Amino acid sequence: MQLHDLSSAPGATKTRKRVGRGPGSGRGKTATRGYNGQKSRAGGAKGAGFEGGQTPLARRLPYLAGMGFRSINRVEYAPVNVSRLNDVFADEDVVNGESLAAKGIIKKPDTLVKVLGGGELGKKLTVRVDKVSVSAVAKIEAAGGKVEAPC
Repeated sequence: MQLHDLSSAPGATKTRKRVGRGPGSGRGKTATRGYNGQKSRAGGAKGAGFEGGQTPLARRLPYLAGMGFRSINRVEYAPVNVSRLNDVFADEDVVNGESLAAKGIIKKPDTLVKVLGGGELGKKLTVRVDKVSVSAVAKIEAAGGKVEAPC
C-alpha cells in the first residue's frame, strides 16, 4: 500500500457548497440568502440567545447569569469544627489531611482544610492543617494541644 492509494470511505466527504459564483452555478446573485432583511446582510446573523433586543433569558434569571461576583481565584476549604475532632480523635493524636481522610471527615487527603472553633474540645491534639480560625487556636491550646504551620 502506498500513500497515493489511500482514500476516504464512500460518503465520508462532501463537496463544499460554493455560493455567490454567478448565475450559471444556481447559487449566484443572492447566494442562497434571499432578498432583503437582517439575515441577508454580512454580519447580520445574531448570536445564540439573542432575543431581538429584549434582555435575554440568561440575563433575566439569576441562576443563569450568576449571583454577583465570583472570583476565578477562589480557594475552597473543607470546614471542620473542633467538636468533630473531639468526637473522632483520641488524646495525643495528630490531625492532618491523611488522618482526617482516614477517619472519613474529608473525602481526599489533599483537600484543603480549615479547622473552625464550633463546639468544645477536651483532648490534647496536634493540628497540622491548611488554616485554623483564631477561636479554634484558642480552644486547641486551652485543651493542651498545639497548632503547627501551615495555618
